[in-house]
Amino acid sequence: MSQQRLIRVRPTKIELIRLKRRLSLAKRVHSIVKDRLLILTMEFLQVAKENVELRERLVEKMGEAYRALGLALGQHGSEQLDRECLVAERDLKISASTKNVMGVRCPMLEAEGIRRRASERGYSLFDTSAYLDEAARLFEESLEIMVELGEMKKTLDLLGFEIGRAKRITNALEHILIPRIMASIKYLQMKFEEREREEKVRLKRLKIILSRR
Repeated sequence: MSQQRLIRVRPTKIELIRLKRRLSLAKRVHSIVKDRLLILTMEFLQVAKENVELRERLVEKMGEAYRALGLALGQHGSEQLDRECLVAERDLKISASTKNVMGVRCPMLEAEGIRRRASERGYSLFDTSAYLDEAARLFEESLEIMVELGEMKKTLDLLGFEIGRAKRITNALEHILIPRIMASIKYLQMKFEEREREEKVRLKRLKIILSRR
């Protein structure tokens, strides 16, 4: 067996009892952290899968939006399209909150009022075509997806950090602390057994000496 660093304790029965209790606690903590690590990893993989699917949707949606915008550009010309788009500009409002995922506070983002009816967008309905309406609708849907992707990106970052932290704790317990406690318990038990053998030999010799008298 490879040499394992021992925990420095006094070789007493009380310390042995304490070490055994400490070992039991360390094993329980290791089991809890390992289960948490498994759940966090499953959650991370699920969010990562949804993230990939959402990115594919965004690419598809943006492609459709630019195609519609190209048709609108061909019908209205760049000057009129720039003018109508400038009128339709507005600030984006996003409300933020958090949700708890196995102790990790992950963000929840919600964009307010992204989707609007054509009459609410600000550009002239009489001087523009349905292509511009379609492009605006598709860009609004794309923007919603971008907000959701931002939420997922931060969630993945936080979960990834917590997974790394849980792995370090698990490895420290599994490969350092628990083996050290077990080696220390074994060492103390060997010391006590050695003392018992020495005591038996001493008593045996004392008995022989007394019997000769």
